Amino acid sequence: MDRSSAKVVLLIGASFSFFLITSARQQLQSTFNISCTPSERDALLSFKQGIINDSLGLLSSWRLSQDCCSWTGITCSSKTGRVVKLDVSSFLTDAPMVGQISPSLLSLDYLEYLNLSTNFLAGPNGSVPEFLGSMSNLIHLDLSYVPFSGRVPTVFSNLSKLEYLDLSFTSFSGRVPPQLGNLTNLRYLDISWMHNAYSTDVSWLRSLVLLEYIDMSNITLSKILDLPVVVNDIPTLKHIKLLNCSLPSANQSIIHLNLTELEELDLWDNYFGHPIASCWFWKITSIKSLRLYGTYLSGPFPKALGEMVSLQHLDFSYNGNAAIMTVDLKKLCELESIYLDKSLSSGNITDLIEKLQCSSKLNCLSSSSNNMTGTLPNSMELFTRLNYIDLTNNSISGLIPQGFVNMTSLEVVQLSSNQLRGQLPLLPRSLKVLHAQMNFLSGNLPAKFRAPNLVNLIISSNYITGQVPQTICESENIKLLDLSNNLFEGELPHCSRLRNLHFLLLSNNSFSGKFPPCLQSFSSLVFLDLSWNKFYGSLPKWIGNLVTLRILHLSHNMFNGDIPVNITDLTELQYLSLADNNLSGLIPLSLSHFNEMTLKAAGDSNSALAFDESLDIFSLEMKHEILKYGSHGVVDMIGIDLSLNCLTGEIPGEIVSLNRLSNLNLSWNGLSGKIPDNIGSMKSMESLDLSRNNLSGIIPSSLSDLTYISDLDLSYNNLTGTVPSGRQLDTLYVENPTMYNGNTGLCGHPLQNICPNNNSAHEQGDHRGQEKDSSSMLFYYGLGSGFVVGYWLVFCALLFKKLWRIPYFRLVDKMYDEWNRKEAKGCRKGRFKYEVMWETHCCSVKSHALGDSGEAKELFGEAGK
Repeated sequence: MDRSSAKVVLLIGASFSFFLITSARQQLQSTFNISCTPSERDALLSFKQGIINDSLGLLSSWRLSQDCCSWTGITCSSKTGRVVKLDVSSFLTDAPMVGQISPSLLSLDYLEYLNLSTNFLAGPNGSVPEFLGSMSNLIHLDLSYVPFSGRVPTVFSNLSKLEYLDLSFTSFSGRVPPQLGNLTNLRYLDISWMHNAYSTDVSWLRSLVLLEYIDMSNITLSKILDLPVVVNDIPTLKHIKLLNCSLPSANQSIIHLNLTELEELDLWDNYFGHPIASCWFWKITSIKSLRLYGTYLSGPFPKALGEMVSLQHLDFSYNGNAAIMTVDLKKLCELESIYLDKSLSSGNITDLIEKLQCSSKLNCLSSSSNNMTGTLPNSMELFTRLNYIDLTNNSISGLIPQGFVNMTSLEVVQLSSNQLRGQLPLLPRSLKVLHAQMNFLSGNLPAKFRAPNLVNLIISSNYITGQVPQTICESENIKLLDLSNNLFEGELPHCSRLRNLHFLLLSNNSFSGKFPPCLQSFSSLVFLDLSWNKFYGSLPKWIGNLVTLRILHLSHNMFNGDIPVNITDLTELQYLSLADNNLSGLIPLSLSHFNEMTLKAAGDSNSALAFDESLDIFSLEMKHEILKYGSHGVVDMIGIDLSLNCLTGEIPGEIVSLNRLSNLNLSWNGLSGKIPDNIGSMKSMESLDLSRNNLSGIIPSSLSDLTYISDLDLSYNNLTGTVPSGRQLDTLYVENPTMYNGNTGLCGHPLQNICPNNNSAHEQGDHRGQEKDSSSMLFYYGLGSGFVVGYWLVFCALLFKKLWRIPYFRLVDKMYDEWNRKEAKGCRKGRFKYEVMWETHCCSVKSHALGDSGEAKELFGEAGK
């Protein structure tokens, strides 16, 4: 081919390519530059006008100046340009739209997909719009979480093309209409969790021959006995969810099984109460997820369970500990999770794990509270995908396998309340949660305690010894650390990097040293418990910088010095215990800064919610342990305990502003002055102990206003006057007749001392006052004269008699040394006696019992000399 011919061919090819490119561009423009029709645009704008609140701005792009096919939530057909999809669901937001559905949507003749879920679009009357039943082209309709009310509507039975219908979590009530059987094209039906809806006949389901998914959870089906037979006539079914439906039984049989494609069966919270083996579903080998939580099935599992080779998830928890697992599970190689909590009457953990050896995909094993025995086999490390283990509250013994460190997917291990012993092994680096409290673990923690991803570590109530290793500081994400009730000793490691720590519980150990300086950097600390240890020294002033603290428990240590004034900067604090230390000085005055101890804070929903959220994890993790913080739980702990110290001065008047306080204990101190007059304004007070002080004056009459008080102790003070009357106080006295003991100046009901009549007492007082004045003058005159004469006699004798002078000064020196010794031991002796009382019984009861004994009077009499 010559050069000219080649040019011609090249030119023709280039022209053809240009033609193709131009045609393609025109086709793309015709495809993507489609604009919706004016009528549909106006219909959508009319819908927008029905929305009175769109705080998230979901419809902000709906403007006249823009093509409605480009608006958020709108999809147009690429062929016709007509609107085929309207999706303005607020499911993933916390700001739903408010308003009502406009009938202008009827102008969207080609609309196939309508999703208005999770919006407040029920309008002023709450009823579902009738015109929705006229949108005949709808294939997908989702009105879930829209608070429609009234009867379950029949209007949707007209939508013959509908394949997807979701009315879940609405407020519809009444009978489920059988007209839903007209929707013969339905593949997905969710009418779950409506309000008081029920059905007495489900035969209409047989008409839904294409149905793959059905959820009727929380629909009352208590009169339905033929449900298994009905659903068996829908062979396309893959998912059946019937949670909390009050189904009477699963004790039916199916002669010819058609449910060969069923993958999910959920019968959660239906009380059956019959043998497990009699259930109708065991031979459906296609099931992948079987949930029987709270069905109270009993007896041995059928052998058919071992043939369900497709099974991936089995939940048989909370069934009353009446089941027996003797089935061979070695064919369940697809099993990913198994939950048996509170369901088995007994069992052996070693056997169960060996039966699951084929389940190499297992990631979750939970069998708590099942009376299981046996030991944890080393073969557990073969479950390389295992992520979650919960064997809480059993009788499992032996050691924790060393192979745990090789389980690189393991994140949660819960072994609390068992009989495990030995040393805690090295932990896998993937571990986030370890709960091993209330066992018999001993020895030291591993020196190479490297678990950088730990979030919760609870190993309380064991016999672990030694010091806390420095390597625990590598767990920078930890939020909850509970080492309480062990045998730890020494000082805490300096872990300044634990900035996410919320809960630190170290009570009942032998930790020592000064107040841990590393705590200064724990800016997120909410709960701090260092009680019952050997910490000493003064409390640091920077303790007031831990502004997120809610619970501060430092009792039963050896802290001394004054209570830092800026401790009242802890405005979020709701429980403070400094009891049984050697603290002295005054009680800080600015107690009103404890804002969380006032009723004003109780009404602050944001503050309460934030604290509840921070305690969620703590409450869950402590559920198997006997809490030492009271029967009401941590959130309800509102109190101050400064008892068993050497505090002096008066009770600050500001304390009465803490009207949310339920517990106040200032006993066993050296407080003086009067009880605050307005103490009755502390309306939430349940326990008040001011005993063993030097308080004087009358008992305020407002004390009778404390209507919730159940424990009161004012004994062993210098109180005088009439005892206040009141039904609550009288009842307390009957229960605790020693509550006023040691106040010889008190009189009136219910005491034996009768108060004198006011008038006669006044007259007698004047007369006795005159006699007292004259007697006092004579007494002081004689005392002064005798002192002067005696002084000169002694002075002259010592001046001229050297034999008398030297023994005299030796006696004075000895008395001075003895006085100093007793003065230094005064506070310590009081504390020692209280510890003896604490160990013999409960604090408040025992202090009374020993306080009234001859031994106590002798001991405290000696200490006060």
